[in-house]
Amino acid sequence: MDYEIRVRGALGTGWSAWFEGLHITSEEQGQTTIAGPIADQAALHGLLAKIRDLGLELLEVRRTAPNPEKHSARLPRPAPPTPPSRRPRHI
Repeated sequence: MDYEIRVRGALGTGWSAWFEGLHITSEEQGQTTIAGPIADQAALHGLLAKIRDLGLELLEVRRTAPNPEKHSARLPRPAPPTPPSRRPRHI
């Protein structure tokens, strides 16, 4: 799911890596929008905790429709390797 989160305060685009590659846009009114795909509710709560830890005032959290053009620079993470099967050894 894609989300847009608005906070009071200006964050530069350099914060994108800390926010797991989400798109950071600072606006003239002293607000910042953090937007992009967030995997699940646990990831959303983790992101909100980061915002809290920075002392930023949360203004809005909004779920949006996915926008593939906006996030084309983000590549999907490869799946973790499958562990070898564990077979009991017969002695």
